[in-house]
Amino acid sequence: MTKPVPVDAAHVALHPSPDGGLPAGHPPVAHGKIGVLIVNLGTPDGTDYWSMRRYLKEFLSDRRVIEVNRVLWWFILNVIILSRRPQAKGKDYATIWNNERNEGPLRTITRAQSEKLAAALGVRSDRLVFDWAMRYGNPSIASRIEALQAQGCERLLLVPLYPQYAAATSATVCDAAFDALKKMRWQPVLRVAPHWPDEPAYIEALANSITTELATLDWEPELVLASFHGIPKEYFDKGDPYHCYCYKTTRLVRERLGWPEGKLRLTFQSRFGAAEWLQPYTDKTIEALAKSGVKRLAVLTPGFVADCLETMEEIAGENAEIFHHNGGEKFHFIPCLNDSPGGINVLEAVVTRELKGWVEL
Repeated sequence: MTKPVPVDAAHVALHPSPDGGLPAGHPPVAHGKIGVLIVNLGTPDGTDYWSMRRYLKEFLSDRRVIEVNRVLWWFILNVIILSRRPQAKGKDYATIWNNERNEGPLRTITRAQSEKLAAALGVRSDRLVFDWAMRYGNPSIASRIEALQAQGCERLLLVPLYPQYAAATSATVCDAAFDALKKMRWQPVLRVAPHWPDEPAYIEALANSITTELATLDWEPELVLASFHGIPKEYFDKGDPYHCYCYKTTRLVRERLGWPEGKLRLTFQSRFGAAEWLQPYTDKTIEALAKSGVKRLAVLTPGFVADCLETMEEIAGENAEIFHHNGGEKFHFIPCLNDSPGGINVLEAVVTRELKGWVEL
C-alpha cells in the first residue's frame, strides 16, 4: 500500500484536477489537519532494572539537564549512577505504578489529558488531531510527530506541559521536536505554546484545588507549601528564568486566595547531586517546620500538571514521613490538576489561544 503523504492547498492549486481535488494518478494523501501534541517529561516502560536504566540514561544524558563536563559525566553516569540507581528508582516507581495498565501514572494521566482535550475541542473543528508524547521514554516526540503528519497534519502545535519555563524542561522538548523535524524532508509548520505561569485559568484552577482539598479535611493547616521542582543554582545564575516564574505563580495564587504572605510559602524539591540548587529546599523546610512546632501542614506541587514519582512518592511519601518523624502530626498532599475539569480548562485555554490564526474555536 502506498503510504499517504501530506499535501496542502498550494499543491492542489498548482496541479488541479477537473473536480478540484488531486490530479489523476496522484497517490492517496491526507491533508488539511492541525495537530496538537502535548508533551510531558517521561516515564520508564517498567520498574525492572533494564527499563529503568534505559530511561535514566536517556534523561541524564540530556545536556540541558546535566551541564557538567561531558567526559567526566560519562564516567559518573555509566560507571556509577547506572550501576546502582535503576534498582533504587525501580523500587520507588513500584510504589506508585499503575498495575492495571502496567504503566507509570504520568503516562496514564497524560493520555487522559489528550483524550479529554480532544473531546472538548475536537468537536469544535474536525481539522484538529490530538496526541501526546514523552520527552524521555515512550511514546517519543519523533514518533508522534510522524504519526500526526501521516494523518494529514500540515501544522503542528507543540505544548510542553510545564507552566514555568526552564531550559531543562520546556527547551529540551523543543530540542527533541527540532531534532525530529531536521530528519523530515517535508516538515509540518510548527508552533510552540509558551509557558503559562500567570494564565488566569491556571491560577484559578490551582486556587480552587487548594480550597476544595482543604475543605475535605477535619483540620486546618497552619501553612501550605507550594513545592516546585528545583534546578541547580548555577543554571539560574546563567540566566534561566524558572525561579522567577515559580515565585510569580505562587504570589498570584496566594493573592487569589486572599491569604497573608506567610500562609503559602514556596520551596524547591528533587535536587540531585552535590551542587547547590534553588532554595529553600522542600525537605529541609518541612523538617525545620516540624521541629519548630508546626503540627499541621499541606503541600501542593503547582509546577507539575500531572502526578508522578516526584509528587506521589517524594512529597506524599518521603516528605510526609520527614514531617511526622520530626514532630508533625497532620500532613496532606494536594494532588496535581491532572485531568480534572480544572486541569483540562487550563490546557483548553492554552491550546485555544495558541491556535488562533490557524483555526477559530
